[in-house]
Amino acid sequence: MIDQKNNYYCVIMAGGIGSRFWPLSKMKKPKQFLDILGTGKTLLQQTYERIKEIIPIENVLVVTNEDYGNLVLDQLPMLKPEQVLLEPLRRNTAPCIAYANFKIKQLNPDAKILVAPSDHVILKEKEFLGVVKKGLQFVTDNDCLLTLGIQPNRPETGYGYIQINGEKDVIELNNSIRKVKTFTEKPDLKMAELFIESGDFFWNSGMFFWSLKTIMSSFEKLLPEIDHLFKGGVGKYNTDDERHFISQTYPNCRNISIDYGIMEKADNVYVLCSDFGWSDLGTWGSLYDKLDKNKNQNSVIGKNVFIYDSANCLVNIPDEKLVVIQGLKDYIVVESENILLICRKKDEQKIKQFVNDVKLEKGDDYI
Repeated sequence: MIDQKNNYYCVIMAGGIGSRFWPLSKMKKPKQFLDILGTGKTLLQQTYERIKEIIPIENVLVVTNEDYGNLVLDQLPMLKPEQVLLEPLRRNTAPCIAYANFKIKQLNPDAKILVAPSDHVILKEKEFLGVVKKGLQFVTDNDCLLTLGIQPNRPETGYGYIQINGEKDVIELNNSIRKVKTFTEKPDLKMAELFIESGDFFWNSGMFFWSLKTIMSSFEKLLPEIDHLFKGGVGKYNTDDERHFISQTYPNCRNISIDYGIMEKADNVYVLCSDFGWSDLGTWGSLYDKLDKNKNQNSVIGKNVFIYDSANCLVNIPDEKLVVIQGLKDYIVVESENILLICRKKDEQKIKQFVNDVKLEKGDDYI
């Protein structure tokens, strides 16, 4: 078998703001650049460490907002500046992927690509690497778009879902790669319970595999206006003219996700059904589920925290601060740079509104 490793690329998407992790995550340093799990490595660094065994260092691209270019290079010093793609504006995942496609095409038209968010948790790394190898091999052999579906273990309302086609498919691989029937947005609890009961639904991980040729053909067919914009830069990618072209092009891009723009509309979409201890760290609650807890189910980060008569709380306090907490149940308590958040866990979806209110009243200094 021909060694395809030099054709394997990874595009890490690292441009989000992470406002639901405020006040720890702020615009100047969002959650992907934080050691939010207390492992000694940031989420971005963990993402890179996971894929480096399979993807050559020179074939890793990080797409981020231009405000974070230096942060990426500080945390991943093994990358060259040209491997960090700087977006002047946030335009969701479809323009981000289109930009990476054209950049890669000029380097290697035979590329097979893994697209991965920078802020996910993966507990079973060995199993994950096996899945990545299988996914890359599949898109090497087949003209398909492949997404990673996660075996659900609860009726989660915070994730999108992928429904598999119930019938067998001719290019099915060990029963783990199946044709996609539908993509479904985040359901309510009753609907999520029905999804779990049916056995046909998997969590949408937001990770994708495809050959460069297949994804570029999909853009031409399904998002022609975005494809046309980035085609205007052919000959400028990987040159001194790239940055100026991108700054002129991005304001004209639609704000649209790759899921909505392509994956939900294409007819050659498959899902690799897997289970490797995955979590989309989207909320404080999802982080609480992953952290160690004491006998009262409190998760405490901070060297000087005294907690009494409290249970099921997530507490994150800087080491230099001394905090005493008494009588709380099911609360989030987070302090960062003189901002203190105290919020019931069940109301954490209101944090985005808190951030908006703070911005309106106090400006950008606190967000």
